[in-house]
Amino acid sequence: MQRLIFLLCLTALLLAQDTTKTSNTPNVPVYTADGQLVFPTNYREWIYLTSGLDMDYNPDLSMGDHSMFDNVFVNPEAYKAFLATGTWPDKTMLVLEGRVAANKGSINKKGHYQSGDVMVRSVHLKDEVRFPGKWAFFGDNDGKPSKQIPTNAPCYSCHQDHAAVDTTFVQFYPTLIEIAKAKGTLSEGYRKDEQANASKK
Repeated sequence: MQRLIFLLCLTALLLAQDTTKTSNTPNVPVYTADGQLVFPTNYREWIYLTSGLDMDYNPDLSMGDHSMFDNVFVNPEAYKAFLATGTWPDKTMLVLEGRVAANKGSINKKGHYQSGDVMVRSVHLKDEVRFPGKWAFFGDNDGKPSKQIPTNAPCYSCHQDHAAVDTTFVQFYPTLIEIAKAKGTLSEGYRKDEQANASKK
């Protein structure tokens, strides 16, 4: 009987240790052998940064007859590093999730709320060894590994020219922009945009 109790306790201890190892596993990019990104399905357990409604950087693009919320999440390890330094470390992953903005449902009478309909997901990640420009974009291929979005896509130049910190739009992350200002990590492109906007007022 004592031996059985000892074995049960030992098993419980080993299971607890294994669980700890799993929960402490760092959130880093995972690639297939041919270089495709395995989409991080646990991104909703990461740090939430911000939401935007019908945001787009192309003034000619129309959303049609629907609205969409954009939610941004970042892996916790990168978030902690940003708090300390004002910029992103290697292996940062930001996930953009677009959800339909609904206005009719339950007791809601006005305004918009996020529905369960996910329209788009994408990943913006930093991998300094793998990518010549350090950063790359990937789409969500319905949960399957996806190829890198080609570097001639407009998202690359837009982020490079206008993003506040290290090709990321920290200017739209209200909890982080003040940290970047305090740490002096704002990009020259962002500073020029702000000066141009100020001169128009």
